[in-house]
Amino acid sequence: FPSPSSKGPQHPVTNVRNVRSPYWRPWLKPEQRCLVPVSSFSEYADTKPRKTPVWFALDEDRPLFALAGIWRPWTGVRGPKRDEPVEEKHRLYAFLTTEANGVVGPVHPKAMPALLTTPEEWRMWLGAPVEEALSLQRPLLDKEMMEVERGKRTDTAQSRA
Repeated sequence: FPSPSSKGPQHPVTNVRNVRSPYWRPWLKPEQRCLVPVSSFSEYADTKPRKTPVWFALDEDRPLFALAGIWRPWTGVRGPKRDEPVEEKHRLYAFLTTEANGVVGPVHPKAMPALLTTPEEWRMWLGAPVEEALSLQRPLLDKEMMEVERGKRTDTAQSRA
């Protein structure tokens, strides 16, 4: 998402925590909400000499769930750093975060994504009035998720086949 600060478009925002900010309010309408489908997410443990990715999922099988996202059209230069970024109309997104629960907190005490795990939550996020939808910006209960891996992710489609 384009940065709300004066840092410019070179500093995109991935995580949205302060939904009361005037910058984010227009993007919280149902037509700007989206689901970001994932089977796990990572936070970095502060290890030496390098930080270690720690992967979290609903369980060992890593079933699909969603992050509560917002999206918007934006025209400008974007694209992977390894390729040549392209100036065109893009669809950008960010996802909501919330306080960390007891599973994520030991690795990343500051925050975690707002996780949506049921079709009811997905429908609510996509269509409910703003205040009702924002009730989903809360940490998932500890018993509903777990740490599934440390280090480079190894559950690629190839390894599951």
